[in-house]
Amino acid sequence: MKIKLILILLLFVLLPTFAEAQCAMCRAVLESEGSEAAAKGINDGIVYLMIFPYILIGGIGFFIYRSLRNKKTAA
Repeated sequence: MKIKLILILLLFVLLPTFAEAQCAMCRAVLESEGSEAAAKGINDGIVYLMIFPYILIGGIGFFIYRSLRNKKTAA
């Protein structure tokens, strides 16, 4: 059970590495400038900004799960 949880968490940690987050308009503008570094930087910034809502939702879900589990053991 713990191995499965570790693999799932590892997948979620590595998932932003594989993501391409730019919209079509941003990509077209950045690629027309010819600076590959700027396009990569913008893409990385978008991916990192996407992580925080998932961390917040996951934290809230964890605290709800933990509180419900504690209620079951107390009853």
